[in-house]
Amino acid sequence: MTVSSDTYMPKSKTPKMDDLDYIPADLSPEERSELEEIRRRKGALLQEIQRLREELREAIIEVEGLEASTEGSKTLQKSRHVAMGRKKFNMDPKKGIVFLVENELLRHTSEDVSQFLYKGEGLNKTAIGDYLGERDEFNLKVLQAFVDLHEFTDLNLVQALRQFLWSFRLPGEAQKIDRMMEAFAQRYCHCNPGVFQSTDTTYVLSFSIIMLNTSLHNPNVRDKPSVERFITMNRGINEGGDLPEDLLRNLYESIKNEPFKIPEDDGNDLTHTFFNPDREGWLLKLGGRVKTWKRRWFILTDNCLYYFEYTTDKEPRGIIPLENLSIREVEDPRKPNCFELYIPNNRGQLIKACKTEADGRVVEGNHNVYRISAPTPEEKDEWIHAINSAVSVDPFYEMLAARKKRISLKKKEEQP
Repeated sequence: MTVSSDTYMPKSKTPKMDDLDYIPADLSPEERSELEEIRRRKGALLQEIQRLREELREAIIEVEGLEASTEGSKTLQKSRHVAMGRKKFNMDPKKGIVFLVENELLRHTSEDVSQFLYKGEGLNKTAIGDYLGERDEFNLKVLQAFVDLHEFTDLNLVQALRQFLWSFRLPGEAQKIDRMMEAFAQRYCHCNPGVFQSTDTTYVLSFSIIMLNTSLHNPNVRDKPSVERFITMNRGINEGGDLPEDLLRNLYESIKNEPFKIPEDDGNDLTHTFFNPDREGWLLKLGGRVKTWKRRWFILTDNCLYYFEYTTDKEPRGIIPLENLSIREVEDPRKPNCFELYIPNNRGQLIKACKTEADGRVVEGNHNVYRISAPTPEEKDEWIHAINSAVSVDPFYEMLAARKKRISLKKKEEQP
């Protein structure tokens, strides 16, 4: 609640000088002296009241400032959590939803989650499709609510499909596609009663249109279907009857003239990846083959360390996944405040990383360790702490290493 500085101000009347100076003539010297003392005290009290009023006003202004600052801090913190939730969703949709719900940024209802997916701000369209295609009871409710957010009234089937298929990317799993297209067919028939005999008709024709789009616009398909073949393919699908030829011709021409637009995976592009990093700043990096120090702009996010030549670059010069790596402080005679990224129990193997060469080629990194120098001891400690917090260990990597070791030992035992 905001406190107004005018709400609780004591309303006092400024004393007139006539009231203070006037002394009746019929008073005795004692009474006159007592009255003067009363008026002196009254003047002092009024001054004290005025001083307290000023202090109260200053205190209220300070409280209002603190409230505004707190609200701003809460808003910033919420924005950061929302951005983190989106990134988590793009990496693992279910975990992203759980994160947003646990941080009270999203209610765990099919309506709220479907709205979040429908708006799609900063979300990967493939991740949305994968989440909507899951067969869990809650996911099925979200799918239904998501489809219901689309308004298909008075749209022909191609127009409705364009809108629907732009809001996510169809997953590759057949069962997921089946559930999603079934939900679409039901929604289209609900919005346009009487256009088709059943949702089965809508379902079959929708797939036929999607297949037509691929055949007409995929350069690898040489035998392009004619409108007559499209009509023939769809005979008898309307509850045993034929659909009007004019309707099928219009759908064919619409797809022929304009293919479906497939949404890009905009939630995973570099703009979103680097929007809210765990840490960023200038550091010096020692080269792999050529041992020279180069100044690079580093960004720590999503368990990876990215480095750029300039802060304005849109793509990194190198990416260092932190999975299964460790970090340690090191002394270097040439540079202060150094630390290294390395593989524990390393036997000469290279760290799995990549970098972009000057000619634009992306190649594997060539570092056994990454040695990095920070500008100050404080920044070195902060980077080490931030990277330690981001380092993750993949249990499958350890299982694979154990399996390889067991195979190697078995081969040695089999050798004569």
